[in-house]
Amino acid sequence: MAQPPGMAMPGLQENVACALCYLIPILTGVLFLFIEPHNRSKTVRFHAFQAILFWIGVFVADAVIDIVFGDVLGGFGSYGLFHLIWTVFRLGVLALWLLLMYRAYMRQQWVLPVVGEMAQKLA
Repeated sequence: MAQPPGMAMPGLQENVACALCYLIPILTGVLFLFIEPHNRSKTVRFHAFQAILFWIGVFVADAVIDIVFGDVLGGFGSYGLFHLIWTVFRLGVLALWLLLMYRAYMRQQWVLPVVGEMAQKLA
């Protein structure tokens, strides 16, 4: 039976559970898909799926940046460029990660492009 919106669940409050979905890459999202009663909340399920898909996207993008700028262009003296791009990427991921956790805690369902839309369908 689905949990009605706004109804308090035992244990963690829904907004705390939503924020914690993003805490540890992929792991906490998966955990909240299995932890009762949070796995029955559509909001928690959305944040869990969005967190999983977000971190998968980050890992893929990180691998692409590493391959393109580290391996392919590495022999062309682009070592400094690689570190600049990697640093900017990582700072952007850090900012987005903190923003996602904050907005989830504040009960704001912020739908990211592509992965957020997929998460809505999966939730």
